[in-house]
Amino acid sequence: FPEAFPGILGLSLTGRALAEGLWNLRTTDLRPFGIGKHRNVDDTPAGGGAGMVIRPDVMDAALREAGRELPVIYLSPRGKPFTQARAHALANGPGMTLICGRFEGVDQRVLDAHGVEEISIGDYVLTGGELAAQVLIDATVRLIPRVLGNQDSLAEESFSPDHGGLLEHPQYTKPALWEGRAIPDVLLSGNHAAIANWRRDMAERLTKERRPDLWRA
Repeated sequence: FPEAFPGILGLSLTGRALAEGLWNLRTTDLRPFGIGKHRNVDDTPAGGGAGMVIRPDVMDAALREAGRELPVIYLSPRGKPFTQARAHALANGPGMTLICGRFEGVDQRVLDAHGVEEISIGDYVLTGGELAAQVLIDATVRLIPRVLGNQDSLAEESFSPDHGGLLEHPQYTKPALWEGRAIPDVLLSGNHAAIANWRRDMAERLTKERRPDLWRA
């Protein structure tokens, strides 16, 4: 569904960066490569079962049209989990071709033939790969220099290597007192060393409580 793009990617910082040419996006519709009078892109699963599978000849033609010079990624629930480290690697790379799956998936033979990498954005299933692709693109594009207004903000984000791979500490802003809840005194103290220590302690506490897997790592 090419009309799903740029979608949310056309708004805010990623949209401005797209307009400025800091990154670019091109969609390839499967339908023109479909088979027969009705331009079918899928067929029934070999061996039986529910749903439909995208044909290898159709996907191969679309991938060749998209160009073979870039690595190909298929957004799939069975792929390796998408991580901030992978987003950094993609942001530093030459670009990528993304396959947005539909139905029961894509014929395995075309994935093997093109050396396609499978990536998952989480342990759940979507109706299609367009949303997953936008998640991956957004996480990657924002790491490209000049896309964010303040690149220094990346250093203290959750999962950032500069932040020790921890979750980010809580954030506060004005007013100092809201609904009987006050900003922690240390953040108003002006003592930068104490503030840094508090933020580090809170990041460690949150990571231990909410993501023990990250803390162990």
